[in-house]
Amino acid sequence: MNWITVALLLVAAALVFRLGLLVYAVYAVLGVVFGSRWLARAWAESVIASRECSRAEAEIGDRIAVVIDIRNRSALPVPWILVEDLLPRHALVHDPPNLSVQGRRVMLAGLAPYGNRRILYQLTPNRRGYYQIGPLVLETGDLFGLHRRYRVLTKPHFVLVYPKVIPIPGYDIASRRPIGEIRMAHRLFEDPTRIRGVRRYEPGDPMNRVHWRATARTGSLHSKVYEPSSVAGATLLLDFHHDGYPAAFEPFRSELAITATASLANALYEMGQQVGLITNGRDAADRIRLEGWAFDLRSRDAALRSADMLPRSERLRPVIVGTRRGPEQVRRILESLARLELTDGLRLDELIAETRTRMPRNATVIALVCGVTESSAIALGNLARQGYEVTAVISIHDPLDYARVAGILLAQGVRTRQLPDEPSIHALCRSAALRA
Repeated sequence: MNWITVALLLVAAALVFRLGLLVYAVYAVLGVVFGSRWLARAWAESVIASRECSRAEAEIGDRIAVVIDIRNRSALPVPWILVEDLLPRHALVHDPPNLSVQGRRVMLAGLAPYGNRRILYQLTPNRRGYYQIGPLVLETGDLFGLHRRYRVLTKPHFVLVYPKVIPIPGYDIASRRPIGEIRMAHRLFEDPTRIRGVRRYEPGDPMNRVHWRATARTGSLHSKVYEPSSVAGATLLLDFHHDGYPAAFEPFRSELAITATASLANALYEMGQQVGLITNGRDAADRIRLEGWAFDLRSRDAALRSADMLPRSERLRPVIVGTRRGPEQVRRILESLARLELTDGLRLDELIAETRTRMPRNATVIALVCGVTESSAIALGNLARQGYEVTAVISIHDPLDYARVAGILLAQGVRTRQLPDEPSIHALCRSAALRA
């Protein structure tokens, strides 16, 4: 408040030296300054707003209508306001953008006493994600430009956009018992509908295993031996670490991995198999619950920065959807994939070490990766050596790069499949389905 001290000193000096014109000028300046400050604050506090979104969940290509009502609740007219409904920066920087905007989400206008204005625009999601719509930021000030006031008028809305699911057309799902019936390395389960042979009865065999025809024919008790097989399904192991996805190919490679994972999960669900998801990606909803959405009222640029996500995350908690059957499984997996963000937390080998006990042995492990390090290949190879059925789907377009990565995995006994582009997902799903 140094300028107030200076003004008071000027008034005191003018009174001492009887400089009436200077006193009048200082009074006028102080009146303008304090009056402008009071008016700027009054105008900023008199404006209220509300936002409505037509939907909270959407598919890629759907239209989301956003309606914002702005109202002046006081008898004072507001000469000018500048309002903007913020969108996260990562949703607008790509070509095409993650969210296409039709209409104007910025307005510069005045408000009459008890007057109102309306902003209308539409959003079209081009990629899956968990998008923050808002908050609505207000800027106003006095007519002399001496004071600026900033307010956040509304809390943000959040829209969940599901990932694309590529179907498997022209394929009879029930014809081949896909992904599912495999010969297990360990006799964890036996299928009573598939008899492998007959052996002599051993103490402790249940009566329902006794083969009565062989017993009657030989005169001694014999027991049935079943095939050690199980309807396996799959646990989808998605590597979503920053280092695995080069910036030169983003966001194409990460979105391709998400689409392939969603398509495999949907195919398994339609086949009636168990399916689960384990990934080291960051859950956007979990991030917002922990970190909240922050805003800074000192400037519009700071408010724009606050609407974007933090560049780093120290959270090491993996996203896990347990491997099981049920009508809610595919929906839970698609919701988790929609909210998934690249992270710099757990690497793939650390993720496997953290979640190995959550992977059922009677389910195939399908690892979806973009790049593989030596430690990640060893971790996947250890799963195969421990009796898991492991297949790696590598999202790489160049055949030479794929050969290099596949060689590292094949040396560890892990089978591989190439995922060069989106049209190849159909063949990938079909191949995985017929693998057994």
